Amino acid sequence: MNLIPYTNPVYYRNRELSWISFDERVLSEAKDKTIPLFERLKFLSITASNLDEFFMIRVASLKDMVHADYTKPDIAGLTPKEQLRELSARTHNLVQMQYNTYNRSLLPALSKAGLNVVREHEALTKAQRSYLDTYFEENIYPVLTPMAMDSSRPFPLVRNKTLNIGALICKKDSKKGKEVMEFATVQVPSVLPRIIPLPDGKDGRKSIILLEEVIEYNIGRLFQSYDVVCAYPYRIMRNADLTIDEDEAADLLKEIQKQLKKRQWGEVIRLEVDEKMDRRLLKILKTEFEIRDEDIFEINGPLDLTFLMKMFGMEGFDEYKIAQHAPAPVPEFINQPDIFEQIRKGDVFLHHPFQSFDPVVNFIKQAAKDPEVLAIKQTLYRVSGNSPIIAALAQAAENGKQVSVLVELKARFDEENNIVWAKMLEKAGCHVIYGLLGLKTHSKITLVVRREEEGIRRYVHLGTGNYNDSTAKLYTDCGILTCDAKIGQDATAVFNMLSGYSEPDSWNKLVLAPIWMRDRFLQMIEMEMNNAKEGQPARIVAKMNSLCDRDIIAALYAASAAGVKIELIIRGICCLKTGIPGISENITVRSIVGNYLEHSRIFYFYANGQEEIYMGSADWMPRNLDKRVEIIFPVEDPKIKAKVWHVLDMQLKDNMKAHILQTDGSYEKIDKRGKVLVNCQELFCEEADEAVKQIVEPENKRVFIPAEAPEEI
Repeated sequence: MNLIPYTNPVYYRNRELSWISFDERVLSEAKDKTIPLFERLKFLSITASNLDEFFMIRVASLKDMVHADYTKPDIAGLTPKEQLRELSARTHNLVQMQYNTYNRSLLPALSKAGLNVVREHEALTKAQRSYLDTYFEENIYPVLTPMAMDSSRPFPLVRNKTLNIGALICKKDSKKGKEVMEFATVQVPSVLPRIIPLPDGKDGRKSIILLEEVIEYNIGRLFQSYDVVCAYPYRIMRNADLTIDEDEAADLLKEIQKQLKKRQWGEVIRLEVDEKMDRRLLKILKTEFEIRDEDIFEINGPLDLTFLMKMFGMEGFDEYKIAQHAPAPVPEFINQPDIFEQIRKGDVFLHHPFQSFDPVVNFIKQAAKDPEVLAIKQTLYRVSGNSPIIAALAQAAENGKQVSVLVELKARFDEENNIVWAKMLEKAGCHVIYGLLGLKTHSKITLVVRREEEGIRRYVHLGTGNYNDSTAKLYTDCGILTCDAKIGQDATAVFNMLSGYSEPDSWNKLVLAPIWMRDRFLQMIEMEMNNAKEGQPARIVAKMNSLCDRDIIAALYAASAAGVKIELIIRGICCLKTGIPGISENITVRSIVGNYLEHSRIFYFYANGQEEIYMGSADWMPRNLDKRVEIIFPVEDPKIKAKVWHVLDMQLKDNMKAHILQTDGSYEKIDKRGKVLVNCQELFCEEADEAVKQIVEPENKRVFIPAEAPEEI
């Protein structure tokens, strides 16, 4: 495929600026007054945690490039220094919008709903002051560790992401002609609840105050030999991007453990301070952290808005929340205790969180206990804190089965968690693989080898999301359970490749990165382009988290120019531009930001009427296609194919949570006037519940069509 005409940087958007647009879309949900109030708190909290990670990894990486004098421009033509300059302006604007939303919209709405967030100590009643005095004395004061800086005590270590209170203090009754001020700081303890409920007022209204407000008010008690000149909260963000030379690391596990400790000492890349902070105090922080003005964020409100997620969990405000949907049982497994017997009847489609994640957990649990199961092999990228899957794998090993688990130690921010699990699995007798040199293993695959009357049979789970029972309730993901012989052969080949570096001469159905996934995607896009050139119907529908691979985008441009109808559903980063005359006029991009995090990857190609559908773990990003072990798999069963198409079709019809990419790079919601409202996530919840009713209440059974056939092109 000739992609040369599409390499011009003007055809691409910068990856980092596109990510900022995604966080702005999340923020727009916090602003939306049609959404229940406490759901809006949740969205604002998510924007804050998103931004933290963005700074620790993406901004940190750009700063590393600048320090190394790396000047190569990205696909949009921006050097690292230029990217940082533009990001500084956009992130400052984003933070300002966050706090405008919090102060002007959410706080008044909370007050109206009967929840008062106390921001000034003077606003407390006498009873509330008395309560807080006792609470501070008994619960907070014993935990605090004040630290001063002077000639004998250097500037203390301030840990990444922690909330702190900085103060200027001076000796009482100093005999010196001029008082000498010193810097002091105290960390707001993360072991204590940040939200402190107060005794209800006379009107019965609930009130809360933040932990740092109480510490700040009582800070004089921490420095009793000093006068406190001023005290204000501050927070830093450090470079948390691990740098590991795997060729030099004799033991990857130990090397990652060592690097994790360095995160607390990384370069400070962002400083958040109260906007009223005394300039003298700010100057000390700026000097000690060696930080530039453009990396300082002066905040009008409480630092670190992630506390709003805790506020979301407060009891007594259910009317301001969306009723939580309980994941529905998967119909194929209702009243079917033998999961293997059910899989033998045919492939099973799983759609989380609308359907329960239990079948995946039970698949491992039953395999662990089944005397006919000989081996279990699985890849683990991110797992929950108390994972039933880990427990089942350990039990399987203890039961004498051969258990091989690839634990990806390089899963960002889960490294420490994964090290703990890896050690536990090894202790239980599992064979643990710590990933491949230079690659992250991001694929989602489980293989169970079982001895049956007909011989050895292989059962496989393939999915788009992690083996994490907690996030399976929050992220939208798809998967299949199958005993297809060819997929089973491929699954065996995958694990042999991961454990023994052996690659088969050919593959049956699975498509792997970094081996040949990129080529396969480019071939399928080119196939649609050629069909369009020959006057045949041609269509691509692709759903993913991010799109920033230049070769894939260039191929999409070429296909669009040839007349292929391309509909992209991209939650986050999108470096492609729509509406370029003669290039991308046939491409639409939508981002769905709803109650659940869109996480599934689905790829549809019209294929001259053969309609090929794939699902898997990979986004269209260089890291997924070139630097990770990823798997996509074909959806071949006609019934499952219809269900998967239905997922895409409803997302394309969503007009409540969809944001449409405009030609200028902005995103706009759809004008809903006069239209039938479609919220795809709510629809999937209803359909999952309805499918169960048809089984448990057969007398009320109605005709239920789970999916429409694709419209004629």
